Amino acid sequence: MFDYLMTAEQRAILDDTRAFVQDTPRQLILDMDADKVKFPREWLREAGKRNLLGVRHPVKWGGRGSDWVTSCAMSEEIGSLGYELACVFGVGADLVCDAIVRHGTDAQKERYVKPLLAGEIFAAECLTEPRGGSDFFGATSTAEDKGDHFLLNGQKRFIVGAEGADYFLVYARTDASETASPRSRISCFIVDRGPGVEVKYQYGLMGCRGGGTGRLVFKDVKVPKENVVGVVNGAYAVFTTMMIPERLGTAAMTVGPARSALDIATFYTSRRKAFGETINHFQGVSFQVAEGAMLLDACRSLVYATSRAVDDGVDEHRVRRMISETKKFVTESCQKIVHNSMQVVGGIGYTNVLPLERIYRDIRLASIWTGTNEVMATIIAHEWYRETALARASRGGRDYVRDAAEADASEEIHFG
Repeated sequence: MFDYLMTAEQRAILDDTRAFVQDTPRQLILDMDADKVKFPREWLREAGKRNLLGVRHPVKWGGRGSDWVTSCAMSEEIGSLGYELACVFGVGADLVCDAIVRHGTDAQKERYVKPLLAGEIFAAECLTEPRGGSDFFGATSTAEDKGDHFLLNGQKRFIVGAEGADYFLVYARTDASETASPRSRISCFIVDRGPGVEVKYQYGLMGCRGGGTGRLVFKDVKVPKENVVGVVNGAYAVFTTMMIPERLGTAAMTVGPARSALDIATFYTSRRKAFGETINHFQGVSFQVAEGAMLLDACRSLVYATSRAVDDGVDEHRVRRMISETKKFVTESCQKIVHNSMQVVGGIGYTNVLPLERIYRDIRLASIWTGTNEVMATIIAHEWYRETALARASRGGRDYVRDAAEADASEEIHFG
């Protein structure tokens, strides 16, 4: 993030984050990638002790009352350690707690938010099901009203923290009628790990290891009525607000590993010699590094601008477009940065002598999860056409179609 655009308070939190990054042991990163560490509990505990988890949330519930600009800057810093560390850092504190803080009761915040932000307990978000990825509203998990509780049955997969979390934010269908709208038949629940909650399968991942990613099976799990987040059949409101931390957070954290990769490439190419001089003097090398630097700043700029839009309460449709643009542009650009970094380093970058191969594997996930980039493009197009039509209808100003020498030859323009 651009320090010179930040306030003194924001920079102070960022300095605390950088100190935490410096203190993170190298061995933790290696052990997570080797699947020796299934979930970094102690690391999250330390983050909680340093009051670094969920800084956007109110001080009353354990946060720092900060904003999205600060949170995204922190995500970049944490991401510089590794993509999966940034993921587990944000899933509980930013995603799950965001839903509870914005839609939950004070009792839920006291029981589930405060101890999590203190690093005492951990949480996971349960969206995806085996039969559906991006088709969230096609969820088949069910929660049947039994009077004083709901009975939850179903499965969720690709859950970061399936192995390691103490409670789960779970979406399930609560209106079984055939006529119910997909958006008004799902409820959101806080589900404690306990009887009926089972980690059925832990995935062998290409990258992003060590986050306890697995498939969860819920079998006749009793969920108290007081653990409904928001209102029954009202999970759509929770889901739409969750997409801000889900997708903007993903974009911000993706900048971190790309920055690390470019740093490694810059270091290596300014020392590696060929044909009598360091290879950064060859345009075939330096131009790829230059492209990486340019894309890195472009990514930061988009993350910063979108963060400000969210903080300032810009129109929800425009924010939805900006977040989708940010997620798509940043994740694809950062993958390009890592590609360039490996390319200029050459063969040694393809080995585990350097961390480039791990970064390359990890960052491939960025354009897939939290809504594929194809879904992002669909949202961008929908909101752009809507926004442009409204602007054209309301501006009452210049008609740019008329700015042509033969603008009066209207018979030459056909619309079908």
